[in-house]
Amino acid sequence: MKLNFIKMALILGLLSCVGPVAIDMYLPALPDIAQDLGAPIEAAQYTLISYFVAFGVCQLFYGPASDMFGRKPPLYFGLVLFTLASIGCALAPSIEALIALRFLQGVGAASVMSIPRAVIRDYYTGTQATRLMTTVMLVISISPMLAPLIGSTLIVPFGWRSVFLLIALLTLASLLLAVTSLPETLHHHHRVPFRLNAMLGAFSTLLRDPVYVGLTSIGGLGIASFFSFLATASFLYTDFYGLTPTEFSLAFALNALGFFISSQFAANLGARFGSVVVVKWATAGFAISSLVMCMVVFWGNDQFLLLVAMLLTCNIFLGLVIPTSMVLSLEEHGPIAGTAAALGGALQMLLGALAIVLTSLVFDGTPLPLTAAIAVCGVSSLIISRLTLRGIAHLVVPY
Repeated sequence: MKLNFIKMALILGLLSCVGPVAIDMYLPALPDIAQDLGAPIEAAQYTLISYFVAFGVCQLFYGPASDMFGRKPPLYFGLVLFTLASIGCALAPSIEALIALRFLQGVGAASVMSIPRAVIRDYYTGTQATRLMTTVMLVISISPMLAPLIGSTLIVPFGWRSVFLLIALLTLASLLLAVTSLPETLHHHHRVPFRLNAMLGAFSTLLRDPVYVGLTSIGGLGIASFFSFLATASFLYTDFYGLTPTEFSLAFALNALGFFISSQFAANLGARFGSVVVVKWATAGFAISSLVMCMVVFWGNDQFLLLVAMLLTCNIFLGLVIPTSMVLSLEEHGPIAGTAAALGGALQMLLGALAIVLTSLVFDGTPLPLTAAIAVCGVSSLIISRLTLRGIAHLVVPY
């Protein structure tokens, strides 16, 4: 693997960690936040929802902005805003203030969701793009592996507010990395001047492309299943199963391990069998494993180790579904890669936020609502993949 390829993967991966770190590192603190600010569990979960809504919607602006001004200026803006909002979260006097500041965090974090995906498309297409995407995801795996553990380590001696101060410091380091090491990948002669009609036209082109919409939905359902887990895991693991914050962090990392290990095989499998085939079979595996998990829990077998093993299996298939579907959705939209990545990311984050709302409404402290939500996502992704990719061996999307 070329040195420049590895360097770009490290840079994009570390930048892309900013958003997940703001989720994963504070998850162990959710019960403490609710208790300290005198808020119910549902209000603490709203800090996740507000973050994801902003995280999703604002990508619609960062994508076109990166097509107009280049990739780096919007990235700088987002990282600065994220840093300031993180400091504000550490000082939040009430749950309402924390919810609002988490929304601002999401506004800033949206920049590191859509722009790195556009940078990947600037460099590569096809299998090479999938390989870079999965390598980036390997770097991102630092977050679910280490962030909850670091967060739980900080919470005990310093309280939950220290988590947001550390997030602010890490974001400043990411900003420095972007300034000094990330090249501008969109040259001036490829930039698109701002025209509202052109932006709306690009959105219209994408939304009328059934393959783009289908692949975006498949990836979004995979993300939604994980967001359902995020919304309930800290309460489920600590209250229902009696885990300590540190034990929760280790269990969370184990669940994420399957995703990131399998994602490293996505490019090789795509090169051998074709990316479309990988998506079809991986969605089938995700649907079957999630249905089995839901039925096992429904029948009363909710042992902790068994649940972790079944979640791990689901995540193994998600590690193939999400990066491959993301790359495929951009494959035929190179001239508007920033806009395509932004719209796809926005739709996926909003689908994830909806999953959090619905799962929170039915969450009763047991594993059944979570496993049911994941099963719905799994079966839906399978149905959409069969409808979208029926008879398609390669992608040809007309403009």
